[in-house]
Amino acid sequence: MRHPLSSIHHRFIPLMFAAAALSLGSTPGFAGSPQVLGWVEEGLILPERVAVKFKLDTGALTSSMHAENIDHFEKNGEDWVRFTVELEDINTDKQVRTRLERALVRDIRVRGAGGAEERPVVMMKVCLGNQMYEEQFSLNDRDKMNYPVLIGRRTLEKVGLVDSSKTFTVEPSCTESAQ
Repeated sequence: MRHPLSSIHHRFIPLMFAAAALSLGSTPGFAGSPQVLGWVEEGLILPERVAVKFKLDTGALTSSMHAENIDHFEKNGEDWVRFTVELEDINTDKQVRTRLERALVRDIRVRGAGGAEERPVVMMKVCLGNQMYEEQFSLNDRDKMNYPVLIGRRTLEKVGLVDSSKTFTVEPSCTESAQ
């Protein structure tokens, strides 16, 4: 008769090897493993290179960015939005204020505790770790929120895994040429 723990033992050993291989990073067979980031990371909003806290939010589908004074307008027969990004750079403690224009990708309807609202979605460039991402961001006044940028699941698929026990695991280091 087999010992009752022997089946657990046989299942546990491969898991131990897999965990050890992942911790080594570039072990054959595990090359290209996704990076693991904390639930809050420092990121840069490009092209201004404003350093802010990004919340990696697995509960949000679309990424979101703080924006004020959002105006819709038409440019060359297409829908565009003009908006103000005013944030404090967490590295310099300076207020950075810029007025941006982006083509409107779509509008989304967001439901929350305060009801439902419609938000414009635009393409924005951000830097997280050593990678630049050009992704869809819904624009919303997040002035009263702790995190001016949320990275949602659509972007997280490209970024990597989120470890909810960690914060600030990487510094943004995108090169100027990536812009």
